[in-house]
Amino acid sequence: MNSIDIGVSYADTYQMGMVYYANYLTFFERDRTELLRSIGLEYKTTEERGVYLPVLHAECKYISPAKYEVKCDEKLLVTGKTKRPFVNKMLKSVHLPKDIKELMEKNLEE
Repeated sequence: MNSIDIGVSYADTYQMGMVYYANYLTFFERDRTELLRSIGLEYKTTEERGVYLPVLHAECKYISPAKYEVKCDEKLLVTGKTKRPFVNKMLKSVHLPKDIKELMEKNLEE
């Protein structure tokens, strides 16, 4: 499983010191971008080739609050997922280019 470290700033939290719930979706987006980059696929490259990935569905199940300035290491705080179609700029479905599809299949489990 790939992972990235995300620094949580005070601006990401409620006054009570917990990560604001909607910010997890931003964290998921950062992670997705870094995951693609880690396998050699820049999202900008797919856009230049006319393939876009808008969010079709987003889901987040909150398990435990993330506290500001607390390292959570192995403790599961939240799970989430998004569903994204491959589309062009006009939001019409497109076939994923073969090389990108192969790269993703080779490096990503789901």
